[in-house]
Amino acid sequence: MPWLRKLVGALVVLGGVGAAAGWVLSAPVRLDSKAVARLGPGDAARGKRIFYAGGCTSCHAKPGSQGEARLQLVGGLELKTPFGTFIPPNISQDPTDGIGAWSVEDLANAMLKGVSPSGEHFYPAFPYTSYARMKPEDIADLYAFLKTLPAAAGKAPGNSLAFPFNIRRGIGLWKLLYLSDQPVIALSADTPDPVTAGRYLVEGPGHCGECHTPRDPAGGTRRGEWLAGAVAAEGSGVVPNITSGDGGIGDWSQADIANYLETGFTPDFDSVGGAMVDVQRNIAELRPEDRAAIAAYLKAVPPHANGYPARQNTAN
Repeated sequence: MPWLRKLVGALVVLGGVGAAAGWVLSAPVRLDSKAVARLGPGDAARGKRIFYAGGCTSCHAKPGSQGEARLQLVGGLELKTPFGTFIPPNISQDPTDGIGAWSVEDLANAMLKGVSPSGEHFYPAFPYTSYARMKPEDIADLYAFLKTLPAAAGKAPGNSLAFPFNIRRGIGLWKLLYLSDQPVIALSADTPDPVTAGRYLVEGPGHCGECHTPRDPAGGTRRGEWLAGAVAAEGSGVVPNITSGDGGIGDWSQADIANYLETGFTPDFDSVGGAMVDVQRNIAELRPEDRAAIAAYLKAVPPHANGYPARQNTAN
């Protein structure tokens, strides 16, 4: 049957073309020369602020560590998600087990493009979809600060992912849908400076939307429900709504929010709990004007109803 042979041949050709197109489209993309030129030498003092704004210790410190031990960034925390278990790696200055041999450009490609020095995609459990909105200059400052931290030997275990999530190349197609350096919330030209500064901290280094925004079946954030709260990626709890919508923090003032970020106490004198303990501890290291800016931005975010079923609204 000649027509059947022609049909099979056509399907083979189309399959080959589709595979080739997918391979090209999924290729890792590095920073362009203009972005690299903006990196500069970096400043460690400024980088310390970015380090805490980015919450690096929350995932990369040894689980359970306290005090100065939290600066030994050996990784090892287990992040159990519907896609598998992700293990944040050692990002200490150990040149073999950590990132001590990385250049500033390597770090910038990792954080802004989700690409490793060897040219592989990082999984978005590393929140580069938020870090992509950061300024290259801030990455250079962070790099300078990381250079002041101790080297700690020991590789973290690898990720445990089932097929097809264990195919890194496929992340390139995912990035086409979800990786952007553009702000989530558009602000007018006459927006007060604190709100604009808060947008940068929340949407960029703070990566608040990674936990506080619902996700679609492919794991991308639903930007139309930005910061509306979500079912926790790990465990059975929820991450609260931090907009002014129903179920959110609409009755909190800017001062209430800023005080919570500094002290860990809510306006009702409840205390921070769960994964937010580490986050609040990091934000407490920022400048008062940074916490005020975050609060101003959160009050400016469009209100949304809870982004998770009401029956799952349990205490954190």
